[in-house]
Amino acid sequence: MKFGQWIGVIATAAALLLLWHLREVVIHLFAAIVLAMALCTVVGVVQQRLRCGRPQALLLTLLGLVLLLTITLAAVVPPFVEQFQQLLLQLPAAAERAAALLQQALDQSNRMLYGQQAVQWLQQSWGAASTAATPVGGGLQGLLGVAGNLGSGLIQLLFVLAVSLMIAVQPNAYREVAVLLAPSFYRRRLRQVLLQCGEALSSWMGGVLISSLCVALLAGIGLSLLGVKLVVANALLAGLLNVIPNVGPTLSTVFPMSVALLVSPWKALAVLGLYVLVQNLESYVITPSVMHHQVKLLPGLTLAAQFLFTVLFGPLGLLLALPLAVCLQVVIREVLIHDVLDPWRRQGQTP
Repeated sequence: MKFGQWIGVIATAAALLLLWHLREVVIHLFAAIVLAMALCTVVGVVQQRLRCGRPQALLLTLLGLVLLLTITLAAVVPPFVEQFQQLLLQLPAAAERAAALLQQALDQSNRMLYGQQAVQWLQQSWGAASTAATPVGGGLQGLLGVAGNLGSGLIQLLFVLAVSLMIAVQPNAYREVAVLLAPSFYRRRLRQVLLQCGEALSSWMGGVLISSLCVALLAGIGLSLLGVKLVVANALLAGLLNVIPNVGPTLSTVFPMSVALLVSPWKALAVLGLYVLVQNLESYVITPSVMHHQVKLLPGLTLAAQFLFTVLFGPLGLLLALPLAVCLQVVIREVLIHDVLDPWRRQGQTP
């Protein structure tokens, strides 16, 4: 290799090493880009419908978001916070109830199979396990105390919001800065790839928003019909956690099942059946109908992306796994496959 090529290899390795050490900053920048793309999508819709300039559309969008946020904080957040606190306080009792039901089932099965002596031995050995649910309340209170220290998280949130707003004001300028980092012969192509990534992100976010609203609505209606308490909190949790595939729906099922278990085991099973039905409707009816023109991700690749990005970036990586996978799929298809692999020719093959 020539001296210039060695310099290029060393510079590339140094850049990758620097990105690895700054991966926390990189994932926050990507979160800002995702929010900026969502804002730009809304601005584009407002600009198209009202036929006004981009500054006016951006101003109207920001005013609308502030108004929507104010209404949400005034009408939705207080009952949600109150019900969510009640939900957390009821989890220890639900854990004790589940432990008691499990012990009762084991007693009956062992009495039928092994007799009364085995039941007495099981009750003695079960003592520690049955009381294991008791410290859950203290653990949850400690968790809430730790969550009260939001200084670092608040700074990170403000950073993401500020950067996303700056990008939304001049998206083309920031895109051109990224394009200038590429070699001159590839800048036009990179500009096309970045535009395709933006379109894929915008369409994906629109589909996820509609899907999450449908899940929250269906969960709220079903829980109301079943007579489960804390409907608002559980329905909003179902919609919010629907953004995280595989993990989110599972977590959203735990809370309403815990509340229903305090009333009756059969009601908890009914809640489980309801959420299974809602998730099947979301997976096979709502999402295909909403996202039939959007980027499609295979379930196995989605799960692998969640695991990979969680290991690399932590909890924020889990939250941003799908938008990262959407962009990565576009980059692999356009750059690796279309620009690198497709032009290859076997030796002697005519173009």
